Amino acid sequence: MTFACYDLDNPYAALSLNTKTVNRWTLKEAVDGAARAGLGAVGPWRDRVHEVGVAQAAKLVSDAGLRVSSLCRGGFLTALDDDGLDDNRRALDEAAELGAPELVMVMGGIPDKDLIGARARVEDRLAQLVPYARERGVRIALEPLHPMYVADRAVISTLGQALSMAEPHPAETVGVVVDTFHIWWDPNLEELIRTAGRRGRISSYQVCDWLVPMEADPLLSRGMMGDGVIDFTTIGTWVREAGYRGDVEVEIFNTAVWDTDCDLVVDTMKQRYQDLVLPALVG
Repeated sequence: MTFACYDLDNPYAALSLNTKTVNRWTLKEAVDGAARAGLGAVGPWRDRVHEVGVAQAAKLVSDAGLRVSSLCRGGFLTALDDDGLDDNRRALDEAAELGAPELVMVMGGIPDKDLIGARARVEDRLAQLVPYARERGVRIALEPLHPMYVADRAVISTLGQALSMAEPHPAETVGVVVDTFHIWWDPNLEELIRTAGRRGRISSYQVCDWLVPMEADPLLSRGMMGDGVIDFTTIGTWVREAGYRGDVEVEIFNTAVWDTDCDLVVDTMKQRYQDLVLPALVG
């Protein structure tokens, strides 16, 4: 995704509403809400797509004049008893039919105590999926998750690990996700983002905030930009300097946000994006 649309005169052209941020809305409601708010794109989760079927989901987005920034999610390739390949092939098919340029992948946790073995299974199964993704014109976007999720969700914890796992494959087929919530803490982040940009590997830029204190459930501790401690100016500048010009997805898991009127959530998201995120991308 390389279109340049960071424009203060049209501030929301690159802003994408991830459907998890408005978890109460159906896909149609999320698409209509994004269009009503003047956003450029939506980032649907597969559960929302499955509610209406892939063909109808693609039509809803197209009729609203929006793009699909990414499809979330594939992955979970670490299991001992199931290689996960069939479901990931279906996810790649869905992404292609939706016109999603990227399929975000969360790699899965540790089914036993063998972290090294789990990562090896990911590398092997990823290699099997790459030709299928290439045939369908969809890029696999590897998403590192914060290390607190390594046991149950993601054996990739840093952008550096994601880049290493992507490296054997063409950049147009395997990229990485820069998600502020998961990687803001990394002391090597500036150099890693620069490297990802130089290699043409940045698939997606996702933003939300890290709350202090965290919620009791770490999975639901993502906050609206500005409600936590992340420096979006610095990270956004690094992303811009790395050459990324694609959509910016806001993906928030938080029960307080989910319990808020969804139109208000979108309005707040737009304002925080314009105030805290966009200026660094425009430069």
